[in-house]
Amino acid sequence: MIKPSRLLLAWAGALLLANLIMGSVDALGLLLPPVVQSVAWGMLLALVLLSALDATLVRRQPSPQVRRQVPGSLPLGRWSEVRVDISHTFGRPLSLQVFDHVPDGLSFENQPQTIDLHPGHDSQLGYRLRPLRRGHFQWQHLECLLPSPLGLWQQRRLLALDDTTRVYPDFARLYGARLLAVDNWLSQMGVRQRQRRGQGLEFNQLREFREGDSLRQIDWKATARQRMPITREYQDDRDQQIVFLIDCGRRMRSQDGELAHFDHALNACLLLSYVALRQGDAVGLATFASEQERYLAPVKGAAQLNVLLNAVYDLESSQHPADYAAAAERLLARHKRRALVVLVTNLRDEDDDQLLAAVKRLGRHHRVLIASLRETVLDELRQAPVQTWQQALNYCGTIDYLNARAELHERLTAHGIPVLDARPQELGSQLVTRYLSWKKAGTL
Repeated sequence: MIKPSRLLLAWAGALLLANLIMGSVDALGLLLPPVVQSVAWGMLLALVLLSALDATLVRRQPSPQVRRQVPGSLPLGRWSEVRVDISHTFGRPLSLQVFDHVPDGLSFENQPQTIDLHPGHDSQLGYRLRPLRRGHFQWQHLECLLPSPLGLWQQRRLLALDDTTRVYPDFARLYGARLLAVDNWLSQMGVRQRQRRGQGLEFNQLREFREGDSLRQIDWKATARQRMPITREYQDDRDQQIVFLIDCGRRMRSQDGELAHFDHALNACLLLSYVALRQGDAVGLATFASEQERYLAPVKGAAQLNVLLNAVYDLESSQHPADYAAAAERLLARHKRRALVVLVTNLRDEDDDQLLAAVKRLGRHHRVLIASLRETVLDELRQAPVQTWQQALNYCGTIDYLNARAELHERLTAHGIPVLDARPQELGSQLVTRYLSWKKAGTL
């Protein structure tokens, strides 16, 4: 597609204005020298011929060479940089307007841009990119406005330029934690480590007695041989398995800030996976109420974290209701060994018999923890001042709903099923806090 430039429009406007003036003068009966009309028609003819020639030349011009540099993976909700390298083979400088066609689901800044190209030199421009949802994204085209040699036209060129990237949950900050001490990192994440109430079951080493050691730790035979107090040092039992049972149904589609409950749940599960894998435990996951249910058997090792990321990066919530009984049956059929099963969902006041039966059945073979997300707006409505009739109705409805949820949690707790009720932004740190407290107490 070709369109006139500002220069061509300016010349056309000037000639049109000149002809209007000459027409007005002629209508008033004033005589103009014949040479004026000849010059005006000559300039108009010259502009038409030059425009036709320039349009032909711009169509024959080769397109610039373009290369896009896109990161292979992007964190959800964080700004990243995309670079575009451009060069051309023309013998003259060129001013080019560029617009990259960004896939849906990615927001961007600093587009379109105008860049000056010089013969024999590569030029580079960049724009910012921010993913709004997870998944696989593909670029196909880049658009540029190519000026004609005489500057009278601009041709829109759609350049085929394929690139792909994956958008993962926002997990980049956790990789940086490897450079810090684990305790400091957990403290920065809001994770509270409680005092150890007992000792682990796995023997680590013998060492000299230190102030604060329990007398039960003393190894009397080693003490007699060394003729000084020697104690046994234990470490937490590392041979544990964790399975996340993630609800992908319609309840998890609630929006809290820029992320849905489902994205907050994935971030929390990945955070706990990171901590558990560093503790030497095995981590796996299973989904339910999704279009394509997925299952990963628990595996130890740092490499499992990448496996988990690749398993959930394109996972989406659905419109299906949560069927807890079916999810429990499938997990029991797939996983026989005892594990900590973390059921991540959004409990409602109508959940009762079916949920209780499914969780009790799981609890016969596994340790079960229900992690329930609570909408932030509920806390905001509960704390908001009440001044109008509508605000009073909102407040009473919120309190009634929260009381019904609390009763459900109490019923589950009465049957020995622990429930973690947390706002989406706090779910990750609270899950890690509960896991570490159980780990140190030896109750996993």
